[in-house]
Amino acid sequence: MTTNSPRPEVLRYTAFSSDPEGGNPAGIVLDATGLDDSAMLAIAAELGYSESAFLTAPPEGLGGGPGRSYTVRYFSPKAEVPFCGHATVATAVALAERKGPGDLVFSTPAGIVPVEVSEEGGTLRATLTSVEPHIEEIAAADLAEALAALDWPAADLDPAFPPRVAFAGARHLVLAAATRERLADLDYDFARLEALMHRLDLTTVQLVWREAPTVFHVRDPFPVGGVVEDPATGAAAAAFGAYARELGLVDEEAVLTLHQGEDLGRPGELTVTLRAGDPRVRVGGAGTRIG
Repeated sequence: MTTNSPRPEVLRYTAFSSDPEGGNPAGIVLDATGLDDSAMLAIAAELGYSESAFLTAPPEGLGGGPGRSYTVRYFSPKAEVPFCGHATVATAVALAERKGPGDLVFSTPAGIVPVEVSEEGGTLRATLTSVEPHIEEIAAADLAEALAALDWPAADLDPAFPPRVAFAGARHLVLAAATRERLADLDYDFARLEALMHRLDLTTVQLVWREAPTVFHVRDPFPVGGVVEDPATGAAAAAFGAYARELGLVDEEAVLTLHQGEDLGRPGELTVTLRAGDPRVRVGGAGTRIG
């Protein structure tokens, strides 16, 4: 962005809650034409949210119809990230307020992400469909380092949920706590976990606790983004859905409810939908403008 260019309008929306005080806030620039990487990063850093989304014209042939398709990039206060679920949901809600509910198509650094927006009782809800996910094991030494950085004894993990790295647009280390108390007690070594996450190319660590067969509580440390904890993490929710299905922890076709943000005072709810015969994961939730 040149020094003579006007500053673009920066919107503030929250995702995975209909309450502006809940969910995960995101910055949104609906027209980022003319912004270079440093300008987008500066806006994201100034906002201080875990991520902000920047929209430009779609690539040729993306589809979606006029005004329904975009190129989207995501920046944390520290760096660009390949995909962000909550900023995608927030952006879709912001667009639906201006263009009406319906289907959208986003071209992201991680791939093509379709989003469906509907209105339910006056509340807009957006559901994204992830890129195709995959799961991989984590080396014992890397797992030990992650637990040391978190100050979590290995005995506090739920043995039914093997640690794995899961991807559905971004990479997340999935660790399951044996108790809600373990999940609530989060006081980690920021620099140590950040260093490990950079080495393993992780976006967050997805910490989970199972309340019921399809109900989970989750938290996401995000030091690589310059944020201690992400309040509601759509990309990690998609990765977790793929993880849970691949390991047989849930049915091949299931609807999971993830509660996140309660420990931060910003409660949110993420709906994760798994469909038989489709490896992709759908993540949805409400969204609303802040201020």
